[in-house]
Amino acid sequence: MSRRNPFDDVEEFFDRLNRQFEGQGGFDQDVFGMGGSNRLSVDLLDRDGELVVTADVPGFEKDEIDVRVSGRTLTIEADRERSTEEEDETYLRSERRSESLRRTLQLPERVDEEAVSATYKNGVLTITLPKHDPGIGGKSIDIE
Repeated sequence: MSRRNPFDDVEEFFDRLNRQFEGQGGFDQDVFGMGGSNRLSVDLLDRDGELVVTADVPGFEKDEIDVRVSGRTLTIEADRERSTEEEDETYLRSERRSESLRRTLQLPERVDEEAVSATYKNGVLTITLPKHDPGIGGKSIDIE
């Protein structure tokens, strides 16, 4: 029996809170000096025999994105650092910075972790998660 992650409820609470803000027009984070949102938008599709997650990760390189699946939990992380080569430059305004995105999803059912695949094209990450077939690898039990 797998243990439930105690932070899943907290993540779900913040997801609901964010959806409520979005439904009411949200708020402009730039007013608070935080720049843009670090929310990773995703779609989850249940297709015959597989789940498909599509995430918008614009501006990141493929090697800056990490995808992990464990049990029924999918985690997507993207990290990039802004590096300035010109140290003698005097910037009047510099808004580009390090950026980090993270999203953890509770999947509706178990998936075959060994068969998960991902592609990244034009800022869109697509993760295909074949559903776990409980009939595979089972042991036949003789009935006496």
